[in-house]
Amino acid sequence: MSHARSEYTDFQSLTPDAFSAVRALGGIAANAGLDKQLLELIKIRASQINGCVFCLQYHILQSESLGLPVDKINLVAVWREAPQFSSRERAALAWTEALTVLSNGVSDEVFAQASAEFSETELLYLTSAIASINTWNRFGAAYRWTPPARKTVGAAAS
Repeated sequence: MSHARSEYTDFQSLTPDAFSAVRALGGIAANAGLDKQLLELIKIRASQINGCVFCLQYHILQSESLGLPVDKINLVAVWREAPQFSSRERAALAWTEALTVLSNGVSDEVFAQASAEFSETELLYLTSAIASINTWNRFGAAYRWTPPARKTVGAAAS
């Protein structure tokens, strides 16, 4: 088992300006009206891909608190094979994967799928949410932040 190199609270206390900027980016899409459950799905998926234990645990717990169905939380890693996901969720998850693993590029097909489900403005906000969780994942994975306990979900915000 790996040990934490630093903690989430260290990021907050040692670099409050950077913390505030990343946190602000994270709230933009929700404040713009994108569905909070959908945003949690994309955060879970990006965190799975990036191997960020802190963010994955945080967003699983956040999803539960928002009432996201457990089967969606459990199956987000295999969303292509699972019938529980709507076409809008599928488009968001495909967009998330394309923007998280940029070495594969962003295909015209994935862009068309996302554009069919989201307005131009919504897609830009969705992209900001994906950029945000990928930023959080870089901190969480690099510093091996300790995953939050069930009772602390409201205290952190990624």
